[in-house]
Parts: sequence; structure tokens; C-alpha cells
Amino acid sequence: MFSFQPSCWSEHEELKVVMLCAPSKLDVPDLKTAENVLWSAPVSHAKAMENFMELKGTLEHAGVQVIDYAQELQADAQLLSEQLLNRYFVRDLACVFGNHLLPGEAGSSIRRPEYGHAHCLLAQWFPHHFTAPKETGDILEFGDVMVLNKDAVLINIGERTTRAGVERVKDRIFQAGFSEIGIIDLPRSSDTLHLDMNCNVAHDNVVIAKSFMRYFPVQVFTTNTTRFDMTAQFLKRHGFDMYWLEKYNTIPDINFLNIDPETLLVSNKATKQHFKNHPILQKKNIIAIEVTELEKGGGGIRCMTLPLVRKTV
Repeated sequence: MFSFQPSCWSEHEELKVVMLCAPSKLDVPDLKTAENVLWSAPVSHAKAMENFMELKGTLEHAGVQVIDYAQELQADAQLLSEQLLNRYFVRDLACVFGNHLLPGEAGSSIRRPEYGHAHCLLAQWFPHHFTAPKETGDILEFGDVMVLNKDAVLINIGERTTRAGVERVKDRIFQAGFSEIGIIDLPRSSDTLHLDMNCNVAHDNVVIAKSFMRYFPVQVFTTNTTRFDMTAQFLKRHGFDMYWLEKYNTIPDINFLNIDPETLLVSNKATKQHFKNHPILQKKNIIAIEVTELEKGGGGIRCMTLPLVRKTV
């Protein structure tokens, strides 16, 4: 169906193709309902769609090919999909490691249908790169994964990802060409739900992270060895300096997207001073968009985007 094949070797190289999903057609009408579905506030579908169209349009204006998988579903799947509140958080569904596209498994029952919908489409689009999984209970949501560079991947086991889920894909990550997998075990709370709510790659040599992460060890796996590093030590060996944030607004400040090596796509709610205070990041092109209504679902721009192709240098 598509003329490209999946290829991603980092979080920061030029984004060429990305998968999105439009938000559900349902409103979340009041705070009680929002709390029951683990959202932070009521959400208007109309406003959420305005946010989504701004996200989509901004990416397309930057030259990125955007695929809205909701538009590709068969009628019966589409009818269900339109009622799935979290379906626009596509990052968790799958991940491209090099030229390998691996499936995730939902860490909460409310999200299981969307994984099936997306996986069926990915298997059709990329039959030589992706195999739809059998549900095993070994959960892995790819908001917990950072593809740092051609050598290393960092994975969090926590609220939504288990060690068994990592074990399920570990050998395939090595087969894709990566030499090290670092596993960190961060606190389990709504503010630390996924790895990308705690840290993010902001440049080819800078990782932004909440300051508490400096105290956490990383278990480092190669194909035949294992050892421990501290977080900063692990990232430093792979070329990244740490930019520790002592104060932050979790979703808008941490959950942004690299469009290319010079450009970050961030929320209007992001603290711009964080970027201005760093000698490298102050030189970045910062594009801020309105995604406040979508962020009420508990995730940010990175959560809403699944890179399928990044151009390698």
C-alpha cells in the first residue's frame, strides 16, 4: 500500500512518515466521568478535533507524511474505534527499531481494542516487517521506550510495561542491530506513567529529564552480558549529556517531538524558558501548537505520534 518501509534509528533525526489517529467522537462531559476513565478533566470532542487538525497540519506543513490509521479501518472496526477514548495515543501501539516494526501489548484493558485495530493494519501495510502478536499478557507500551541511537535503546518497566514484556522483544531489538538495551524501573504513578513522561531526547547529544532520575540505576544488557550503570552514566556513554529539570509541568514540558535535528514540536503549555536556559536547546526552532484538550487524556505530543520513518544522516 505504501512505497516506504519502516526505518527509525533515533528519536531526533528528520521525521519523514508518522502515524496518528484522530480522537474519539465522544465527549467526556464532566469531571466525574473524566476521573473514572483516568483523564484529568472533561473533554469536548470538537475542541479535541481542532487540536488534532492543528497537530496534523503542522506536521504536514513541515513536510512529514501523516497517516491517520482511523481512516483506514474497515466499517465494523471503525464503528468501535470511534468510541475508544485513548486511541489517539498511538505511540504505545508499536515501535520501529531500525528496520524492524515490533508490536506492543496494552497495559490497561480499556486500550486493548485499539491495539488490535492498529496491528491488523500494520501487518497488512508492512507484511515483511511486522507480525501481529498473540496476546500473552506480557505487557509493553512503547511510551516506555526511547530509541537513543543506532547502538542503544532505553526502556522503562513500570506502571504499563513489565519485564516479561521487554523479554518478549529483547532478542528482536538486538537482531535489528542495536548493541545495548538499558532497563530502568521508575516510580509508578500518574505523573511517571511512561518513560516519556520522565525524560526525552531533545537533541542528538541532550536528554531532558526530571532530576529524580539521577538516582536510578539502569540494567544494561548486551547479547551475552549484563551490568548496571547509573542513568547519566549510561546516557553519557551513548553521547548524551543530561539536562536535569528540578521544576516541570510533566506532560507539556517533557512530552515533545523532534521533527528534525533543529526543530522541536511542543505544546503551547510548555515552559519555553527550559529551552532558553540551555546553550544548545536555545538554538532550536521551537514550534508550539495548541493541544491542551488532547493533553487532558493524560499524554502529550510524543504520545500522539508514532514515527514510521526517520531519515538517517
